Amino acid sequence: MPVPDVPDRRTPAGEGGVADARSVALLGSTGSIGTQAVEVLCAHPDRFRVESLTAGGSDIDLLAAQAARLGVARVAVADAGATDRLAAALRAVGAAGVDVVAGPDAASRVAASGADVVLNGITGSVGLGPTLAALGAGSTLALANKESLVAGGALVRAARRRADQIVPVDSEHSAIAQSLRGGARREVRRLVLTASGGPFRGWPADRVAAATPAQALAHPTWSMGPVVSVNSASLVNKGLELIEAHLLFDVPTSDITVVVHPQSVVHSMVEFVDGATIAQASPPDMRLPIALGLSWPERLDPVVPGCDWTSAATWTFEPLDEAAFPAVRLAREAVDTSATHPAVYNAANEVCVAAFLAGRARFGDVVATVERVLGEHDGVRGADLTLEAVHDAERWARDRARAHLAHT
Repeated sequence: MPVPDVPDRRTPAGEGGVADARSVALLGSTGSIGTQAVEVLCAHPDRFRVESLTAGGSDIDLLAAQAARLGVARVAVADAGATDRLAAALRAVGAAGVDVVAGPDAASRVAASGADVVLNGITGSVGLGPTLAALGAGSTLALANKESLVAGGALVRAARRRADQIVPVDSEHSAIAQSLRGGARREVRRLVLTASGGPFRGWPADRVAAATPAQALAHPTWSMGPVVSVNSASLVNKGLELIEAHLLFDVPTSDITVVVHPQSVVHSMVEFVDGATIAQASPPDMRLPIALGLSWPERLDPVVPGCDWTSAATWTFEPLDEAAFPAVRLAREAVDTSATHPAVYNAANEVCVAAFLAGRARFGDVVATVERVLGEHDGVRGADLTLEAVHDAERWARDRARAHLAHT
């Protein structure tokens, strides 16, 4: 079980100042992960030199403000029609000299630029191209875009130039990477992924099925974007994380356990063969795994306050109710069925979540539709997996999901 280990390419900070820092390309800078990454980067200007930012283009003013604040040389937007608006916004904040890249492949072009670290904070499987581009360029990939690994699977693993090139940014996988430092691969019995349980923890299946978008977005612990929040409510997010853990750490899904931990303080654990379990605990704040993804294997000081060990606290752990939340079971089955079933799992879910948030589907239709689409997919063997096969499977899954939703 490889432990991600990123060599420190920085020269020790000295008279050269920021010129000696790690260069960074931040993808998805205006999203939840991206905005928190900006906080971390600005708090440690001696450690990082941000060269590029990318975003979808829905918040041009924020992107321009970030570019000015970080002093970047290049910004990119996926919306090709946003070039003029972005240029005007950059002029308004005194950053007129920043290079603007636009178009659907803009993030991939930035990811391939050769930065020391590429933090992929894009949401959705659209992040697969930039993930492959960063790996191909030899950059360390701080990966928050779990969907690209889920969809690309063997392609992403094959694109790595070294075993330590991908550093996980999801809090759960960051916790596992940290905990794995406590033993050798042969000593690991299983990985334990913790789940908050989302806003519907303890609800019976019929009540979960009838939940509203407002209820699904009201996560009790984390502040996230709408898609991730809905995925957390359905536990599809935990299914994606199970697939990601399987791929990152080369562990069979049968050796990955999911437990519900409502306090979200223990972010995940590794159980060893002698019965010892090593857990990583910290307050629920994504800036910690983001910072570690940028600086691995070192830790930045400071990032977030630690746990308050002087106050009484109770941590609880509960079994997952798979009757009310079957998404994790479906993820296991997807991994075991074919190389493209995980991509289908994710793509069908993306369509269903969009329909749910738009009021065109019930919450109960989301995972039920994903299950129906998975059952119809023929699949591709791992040996035959190509990028085209992944895209074909995703297109097929989206079409089938829309067809099913149209008849619900």
